[in-house]
Amino acid sequence: MASHSASGSPHHGHAHHDGEGHGHAGHAHHAHHAHEGHGHAHDHHPAGAPRRALGLALAITLGFAAVEAVAGWMAGSLALLSDAGHMVTDALSLGVALLAAAVALRPPSARLSYGYARIEVLAALFNAGFMFAVILMIGWQAAERLRAPQPVDGATVIWIGALGLAINLLVAWILSRDGDAAHNLNTRGALLHVLGDALGSVAALASGLVIRQTGWTPIDPILSFGICALIAGSTWRLAREAIHTLMEGVPAGLSTPAIGRRMAAVAGVLEVHDLHIWSMDARRPALSAHVRVADLADWPRQLDELRRLLAREFAIEHVTLQPEAQQHVTVLLRDIAGRRSLH
Repeated sequence: MASHSASGSPHHGHAHHDGEGHGHAGHAHHAHHAHEGHGHAHDHHPAGAPRRALGLALAITLGFAAVEAVAGWMAGSLALLSDAGHMVTDALSLGVALLAAAVALRPPSARLSYGYARIEVLAALFNAGFMFAVILMIGWQAAERLRAPQPVDGATVIWIGALGLAINLLVAWILSRDGDAAHNLNTRGALLHVLGDALGSVAALASGLVIRQTGWTPIDPILSFGICALIAGSTWRLAREAIHTLMEGVPAGLSTPAIGRRMAAVAGVLEVHDLHIWSMDARRPALSAHVRVADLADWPRQLDELRRLLAREFAIEHVTLQPEAQQHVTVLLRDIAGRRSLH
């Protein structure tokens, strides 16, 4: 692993010597665990805001899914039926997201010292997997409709598609009002489902207009294919980000080498190594590192400066730093020769 010196040059293959602490009992030095402010919660949005938004979105989505399913069956429209099915999956995903948002607020325990925040990342990954299953199902149904076209009531499709679009945009607006939605993978996963439904409603509306004007029914499954392709891209991005978080990847927008060099530039810091940056969820990055200093007596000042630097420049407030003393070993040739003469 690369280390970063005060000169800014990376070094590799450093060695640990006796007396250099690693945060375990019995070593000479001890790790310092610091938070800017106090406590683990650094969010600036009400804790219940995501839950309220998800609950309202769930109620609206379930109500309209029932209406759209009945209308789609009566009109014989795959676009409407697939959109209704998608809204049912939305309701399930919103329910999972709502449950995860509630569980995530539980305090840390002796067994889960970081708390339950990662449950929201797991919920986002579940929703992404569920979306892939829905895409495959709709694609299969669209292929069947292309092989065996069926009559579609264009007028019903138009009205229900327009109403569905309005409902989906309302739900998307409710979810996006949470100021943390851009960084909360759980809310983003639910929002992805809703936006996918909005696109499905656009497809239903467009197919109804085409069928009403031309009578060309293949437009219904063709547009369904297009919507599946659009949703697949967003779903993959969500799944990739959730997996990256679960794999302890460096959060987006942060660079390990850049942060290491910046820390090494603090006065009295000689080297930063064993630097790790990860996130407990998509909003709270954490950092741990070993910091070699010229004089351990200056460590309290350096710790405070490093903590403020990381919070101010990189928004990292969960910090664990291990100080290490610079060791100078001078070996004299005559001492070596003297020891050899004794043997």
